[in-house]
Amino acid sequence: DEMSLKRSIRARVPPMLTDLYQFTMAYAYWNSGRHNEPAVFELFFRENPFGGGFSLFSGVHDCLLFLRNFRFTEEDVEYLRSVLPPTTNPAFFQFLRELDCSGVTLRAVPEATVVFARVPLMEVDGPLAVVQLLETSLLCLVNYASLVCSNAARFRLAAGPDRKLLELGLRRAQGPDGGLTASRYTHIGGFDMTSNVQAGFLFGIPVAGTMAHSYVTSFSSLEEVWPQTLLPADGEKDPIDLISLTKGLLGRLCELLGAEPAKIHEGELAAFLSYAIAYPGNFLPVIDSYSVSCSGLLNFCAVAMALIELGHQPRGVRLDSGDLCRQSVEVRRVFKHCAKFSVPVFESLIIVGTNNISEQSMMELSKKENEINVVGVGTHLVTCTRQPSLGCVYKLVEVRGSPRMKFSEDPEKSTVPGKKAVYRLLDSEGHPLMDLLCLSEEPPPLAGQTLRCYPLGQEAHLAVTPTQVTCLRQEVFAKGQVRNWSWWMWELDSQLSRSRPGM
Repeated sequence: DEMSLKRSIRARVPPMLTDLYQFTMAYAYWNSGRHNEPAVFELFFRENPFGGGFSLFSGVHDCLLFLRNFRFTEEDVEYLRSVLPPTTNPAFFQFLRELDCSGVTLRAVPEATVVFARVPLMEVDGPLAVVQLLETSLLCLVNYASLVCSNAARFRLAAGPDRKLLELGLRRAQGPDGGLTASRYTHIGGFDMTSNVQAGFLFGIPVAGTMAHSYVTSFSSLEEVWPQTLLPADGEKDPIDLISLTKGLLGRLCELLGAEPAKIHEGELAAFLSYAIAYPGNFLPVIDSYSVSCSGLLNFCAVAMALIELGHQPRGVRLDSGDLCRQSVEVRRVFKHCAKFSVPVFESLIIVGTNNISEQSMMELSKKENEINVVGVGTHLVTCTRQPSLGCVYKLVEVRGSPRMKFSEDPEKSTVPGKKAVYRLLDSEGHPLMDLLCLSEEPPPLAGQTLRCYPLGQEAHLAVTPTQVTCLRQEVFAKGQVRNWSWWMWELDSQLSRSRPGM
């Protein structure tokens, strides 16, 4: 909820989470009397990530909460006094004690909007010293969030609209906050669930998970199963000895499928029975601890049949090694055999695949024959293996109403001066033609009016006639408050629903 998010931002991103040179510059501005000069910064990235054609801009919601709660504590100020040069005027620390973002205006692209390189995604307008102090924190909040959200969208596109996606990268993430940020923004980018319980608690993301290989391998014999009985789902009969029921069903399964009982691992069967007794309505074990075809699949089917006989509903299986596509086809074939064996519930069981999935392997999986309903992705999703950083930058474009431009030995690092408006030009079907940058004082483009546009870095112009024109950025923060909060949350909800076609 909102209070949880607010507490999370205060704890994770206090105003002190920034670079020291922001304070040294702020002091120099203050010392020369320039700290209240009106200034404008723009935030953008220079290249689309992962060699692709787009990004999803994310982290804006956190930026709004950060701005709203931007205040230095007495402890903050005393620490800054200890690290800044002893010649620093003591009055500067009083200035910091009274500082907030009440004079800051933020215009931004809405959360999870598809965006492109070199388009100013945020415009931060306010007193020079304050908007300078915001630089590192705002970049920290949007850089990784946008990168991992875009990565998630690429996985979603590779998976197609119908397959469920589970994020399970916490153990591989870059620290606790990297893990939380990944869980939150991969959900916005198109993932359905997370294994991260804290992310579920803070952000309301559906959480999922059952058992690991360690649970399976911790059992060695049926003697370790306790309790050994399970009540039928209707609760109207006495508890049933689940071990005896399952062993009888396992014998019949081996005959049906021509399997060798001697190859079935008793410890694995014990683990499945113990878990099924604990969670009869959430039985989804990992079945590759020993051998999928010789042991894990047979053990699952026998326990699942026993649960069904007692009125409970098993969920399915997880595959975590080997050729997931081939194994899933074999698992589904056995499920269909069991369905014919007077157990129609097996038609609805799901197969989860988890095995170091990358974007490339997700694309290959989608092209091959397989029966996988849910894919769990960890390392390559949350670490953004193909590109470690989005590279967002925060550049000064105006001071006291006068444009400012950075020249550079590297032309790619030069900036476009002046305060701007950003428009998205759309065709008759609502597809984007281009994003148009204008100086803020220029009249906006009109639908149906032909425009002469000059792509950045090119001399040739393009003639474009948009059918629709939308203003890409909205004023989302002013005078210390989030603007149109209900609109903002509605926009985020609609972006989320659009990111999951067919779900």
